[in-house]
Amino acid sequence: MKTLYLDLNMGAAGDMLTAALLELTEDKEGFLERMNALGLPGVRVEAQKSVKCGITGTHVDVRVHGEEEESLDVHAHAHDHEHPHEHEHEHPHEHDHEHMHEHEHEHEHPHEHEHEHEHPHDHEHPHDHAHPHVHRGLHEIEALLNGLAVPAPVKADALAVYMRIAEAESHAHGRPVEEVHFHEVGSLDALADVVGVCWLMHELAPEKVIASPVHVGSGQVRCAHGILPVPAPATAHILRGAPIYGGQIRGELCTPTGAALLMQYVTEFGPMPPMRVKKIGYGMGKKDFEAANCVRAFLGETPQRKEQAVELRCNLDDMTPEDIGFAMERLLEEGALDVYTSPVGMKKSRPGVLISCLCRPEDEQRMVELLFRHLSTLGIRRYLVDRYALERRVETVSGPLGEIRLKRAEGFGTEKAKLEYEDAARIARERGLSLRKVRDSFGGQA
Repeated sequence: MKTLYLDLNMGAAGDMLTAALLELTEDKEGFLERMNALGLPGVRVEAQKSVKCGITGTHVDVRVHGEEEESLDVHAHAHDHEHPHEHEHEHPHEHDHEHMHEHEHEHEHPHEHEHEHEHPHDHEHPHDHAHPHVHRGLHEIEALLNGLAVPAPVKADALAVYMRIAEAESHAHGRPVEEVHFHEVGSLDALADVVGVCWLMHELAPEKVIASPVHVGSGQVRCAHGILPVPAPATAHILRGAPIYGGQIRGELCTPTGAALLMQYVTEFGPMPPMRVKKIGYGMGKKDFEAANCVRAFLGETPQRKEQAVELRCNLDDMTPEDIGFAMERLLEEGALDVYTSPVGMKKSRPGVLISCLCRPEDEQRMVELLFRHLSTLGIRRYLVDRYALERRVETVSGPLGEIRLKRAEGFGTEKAKLEYEDAARIARERGLSLRKVRDSFGGQA
């Protein structure tokens, strides 16, 4: 199974994830060219060689109108509509994995912001930026995404990432999601990271994404409203349900954007599984620590594993075939892995039917309820079983007779493919052909 494993011992930010995945691609320069051709206003994405603790990797810079927004991640805030001329801003912290930023904002409304950023871990380097005073909500972000020449799944994933961030900001500020807006430059900066990661994930197409527990950092981070704990409230909200930990490193190691991207794609958290690694990518942050400041990505193959299933059985001798068939259909519609019958001899020499339902452990209770509801049985036997299963997927293929679904399965050193029977039968009826003729027209696949 094609598997991506993310080593998050130094947390995650959008630019670090982009850089790590970029190193896994076959055409790094081509991908950067496609990113820069998207037409995001004033955005330029560049990749640079970076060395941390003697390890060489890639750092991704996202510049907006030639400037690197070092302290911006998503720059989200909630509007207080009771005070239209005074906005209180709280921001997710960091874009380029800078830690413990201090933000001081002097606002000259309605058209310009001047930002002064202090970096406690580095020499002071104040910046004066003049930006149009524009804020974008989710609808505007969605419009921007829909205007990009990227595959539809990339747009859908990117919007889902922004929704995670907006919901976290809504929770942190106590405001409705529709009142959460993103500062123009910060949103474009973060948008490039989000689209970049979503696009790379689409092209790499891992079947499973596993990550280590997330190192979020420790201590506090200073923002315009005061000192907040690490992880920041938005980040902590997004990472609910994921294993996280602090440590000796002072600062914010996981940003809201990084957290939202992880929760969008990671299906399992834990140690690296046994895998045949084909490529390794290092996505570097900007700061230097005793440990290499990077996200490490492993792309390779993991062996198929046994999985547990529950088998539910009962004997029947007083139901019609139609009633049994209806029950079987309902069980399969509700997610049973398999349902089948076997002839059995029962008490008093009566012929009967043994019905077996195979299901996932998490579906057991629902299957039991359905069995009792649709069958006349008074008891159900339960067995916990292990099973080996090939990984399956369905794709649509084209041929002389049109399009048809093709079911593929692979694993344990074998591959199988089979045309969807219902599609083949439909085409055969419409064209007046035999099933064999239909299969032959699509390459003879069974």
